[in-house]
Amino acid sequence: MRIAMGIEYDGTSYVGWQMQDNGLSVQAVLEEALTKVADQPIRTVCAGRTDTGVHALGQVVHFDTNAERTERSWIFGGNANLPKDVAVIWARPVDDNFHARFSAKQRRYRYVILNRPVRPTFLAYRVAWEYRPLDEQRMTVASRFLLGEHDFSAYRAAGCQSKTPMRRVDFIDVQRNEDVITIDIQANAFLHHMVRNIAGVLIAIGAGEQPENWTLQVLESRDRTQAGITAPPHGLYLVDVNYAPDYELPRVLHTHMIW
Repeated sequence: MRIAMGIEYDGTSYVGWQMQDNGLSVQAVLEEALTKVADQPIRTVCAGRTDTGVHALGQVVHFDTNAERTERSWIFGGNANLPKDVAVIWARPVDDNFHARFSAKQRRYRYVILNRPVRPTFLAYRVAWEYRPLDEQRMTVASRFLLGEHDFSAYRAAGCQSKTPMRRVDFIDVQRNEDVITIDIQANAFLHHMVRNIAGVLIAIGAGEQPENWTLQVLESRDRTQAGITAPPHGLYLVDVNYAPDYELPRVLHTHMIW
């Protein structure tokens, strides 16, 4: 039996989604919890491998098991064995052809920036902080150059292992709510650090350091060294993964929780 799950987590205390030797991962604590529920080893596959400090409201995973459990048992049994910063939101049996990563049609991230002179306190690990005033209108204009399918070599990490730099960006939406600026971006898939590098470029443009068409100049350069800084991880949230309707998976958009 193959089970799909929706997972939510605060990534502050983790080295990222993927299991690693240098610290605790979200994957490790989730698999440990599900192994207890199934009474057999569980290995999960995720839709998007988030980095150290990155959060998720809409992560999707799948795993195979011989254990027969109800959806309620997977959810509440899993959560009973998880730390407070990780939660199973839903669980659903799926066909064997479902794959959390390869069946995904679009992924959506939100990047959150606290834009005020004073640094954050209790939001320190849940938002990025920019003390310089940002012009969200300039950021909106700049973001339009990135829409559509392009070679995003200049916006991916130097160590990115993707076989192709081609990605299709469906939309980028920049909004301000008082001192908080959010950047919502949806694409068919993302390269390593792609959202954080886009956010770093848009922040520089919003601060007036670069012209609005700098996003295009960086894109056309296909050179990572032209893109400037990578924005911090703790402002980034994986908020949604979209699949074909045939799978009948729940879509729970909790974006109201992060502005």
